[in-house]
Amino acid sequence: MSERDGFQDGVPCWISGVFADPEKAVGFYTELFGWTAADVLPADEPGSYFVCKLRGRDVAALGTEPGGGAPKHADWGTCIWVDDADATAEKVTSAGGGVIIAPFDLSDLARMAIVKDPQGAIFCLWQPQGNRGAQLVNEPRAWSMSPLTSPDPEASKSFYGAAFGWTTDAMELGGGAEVTMFLLPGFEGGEPAQPVPREVVATMVPSDPSASEQPAHWSVDFWVDDLDATVARASELGGKTVAPPYEIPGVSMTQAVLADPEGASFSATQLKIPS
Repeated sequence: MSERDGFQDGVPCWISGVFADPEKAVGFYTELFGWTAADVLPADEPGSYFVCKLRGRDVAALGTEPGGGAPKHADWGTCIWVDDADATAEKVTSAGGGVIIAPFDLSDLARMAIVKDPQGAIFCLWQPQGNRGAQLVNEPRAWSMSPLTSPDPEASKSFYGAAFGWTTDAMELGGGAEVTMFLLPGFEGGEPAQPVPREVVATMVPSDPSASEQPAHWSVDFWVDDLDATVARASELGGKTVAPPYEIPGVSMTQAVLADPEGASFSATQLKIPS
């Protein structure tokens, strides 16, 4: 189910990175993943917002902060599809989260808001207008999933359940490790042969208790068809390897954590799905 034309209320639907130098970021990601990119903001609007495409279909965006400013640090953000950004922002607050930037119109693309959960993980609300989210997912060189790292997984389960109706299940990885799967009952995503339910909309892992500072955060993961080649190419383009390729026990996945030249981190995963 790699091609999509919209999502449903409560499903992560779009990823957007913010950069001090979006043009440089465009150069890195278009070379790494074979994307094309075009700035879609009108000339009279401040800043830039490059919509990236793969096979002619929208896969991600790269730009400045809303209003054209440069972020304190480059980062990838995850947007959750909502039917009403204003009403959902109120639900986020009622559930214990906060609103960082109140709902606003991003040109004619979407009405969006930037919010945070009670642990401080930042994400976006995306009420679609001209942009209906990612048109390609779950295929090489496209976004596959957004994982949440939380210092208080139980509190996170409660918040996202109240705000979006998500339920949870655990996926054992072996050696006592497990990943929490967030599910939205009734949603059908992913691929028929994948090793997790198709209702899964996101995943969560606890913060590393041995790390001195590991704030709650959302990250993004891209599928690739050759992980070693992707790691090598990222380095050639000025990126860094944060964590070299490692096997994820219990599932047919190999993953690495990378960072682009501005320091925005992301993971790349090579997944083998039985034919």
